[in-house]
Amino acid sequence: MFIIKNPGIETLVEDWPGRLGYLGKGMSTAGGMDNLALRFANLLVGNPLGEACLEVAGGYLEGEFGVDTVISITGTDISPSINGQPVPMWKSCRVQKGDILKLSHFGEYGFRAYIGFAGGIDVPLYLGSKSTCLFGSYGGFDGRKLKQGDVLALGGAPQNLTSLEGRGLKDGVMPVYEREWHLRAIPGPNASPEYITEKGMDYLFSQPLRIQHSSNRSAYRLEEIKSGFFAREDGGVGGSHPSNIVDHAYAMPGALNICGNTPVLLTADGPTLGGYMCALSVIKADMWKIGQGTPSRDYIRFVSCTREEALQARLEQKKILTEDSLS
Repeated sequence: MFIIKNPGIETLVEDWPGRLGYLGKGMSTAGGMDNLALRFANLLVGNPLGEACLEVAGGYLEGEFGVDTVISITGTDISPSINGQPVPMWKSCRVQKGDILKLSHFGEYGFRAYIGFAGGIDVPLYLGSKSTCLFGSYGGFDGRKLKQGDVLALGGAPQNLTSLEGRGLKDGVMPVYEREWHLRAIPGPNASPEYITEKGMDYLFSQPLRIQHSSNRSAYRLEEIKSGFFAREDGGVGGSHPSNIVDHAYAMPGALNICGNTPVLLTADGPTLGGYMCALSVIKADMWKIGQGTPSRDYIRFVSCTREEALQARLEQKKILTEDSLS
């Protein structure tokens, strides 16, 4: 077990790919915001790649181990320590019953850290996933972020923990973290020329857009768009603002909603339908970067991409998530 002594800013149980097949019923996928760091955390401790981890947004988590196990910590450099002694990121580490894990705040690059436990986290499956959906209050640990005194049950770790200790990644495998996150995206379905001018689409694909402080697991809000963006004077039967449309499904997570004059990038816990246009969709291989974007500090820049390039990017990402990437 793992006993929460300080839950930090926001700590959740999340897996990957989350809760699939329920968008039509209004239920988002949830799952790890940085699914790449989550999967690497599992790879390092010998778990299936999609096993549940702890997602730590912002930092300051503190917990006590109730069993001997092996853990890994990936994502932003959150300066972890065990019993006051620093431990490395992106490497599996042996811990013993009674050890105290402490995390500082998010690093110079990135915003979320992931803790993988050998054997995973033992919480009930809800509609096929262990992930927490904060905006529906279901899944994970009682459908909420962790709080002081919570006791997480851990899955059965292998008997030979020594075989998992000290596993790291080969040079060039660890993802690169930045302050300006380049997200490859496919235009549409509500784009130029019917909804957005060519000038407006050029703006989306040429400008770094700052992440606003109000961003969270449902959506990353970006700085407001400039004049000359919309191709229509109003939304017609959809509403008075040109961003309004007749309600339709959102291709989320990853759709860029235009809500009034604010681009809103829909993420893990985001809405599944609504009455605002969607100008583009971020490709699956780049979704992990959104989870590491730091509100009020980092920027997002969209890069135009084709479907063929998107599929190739997913194949290339899959290749590095294997035992061959371990050192």
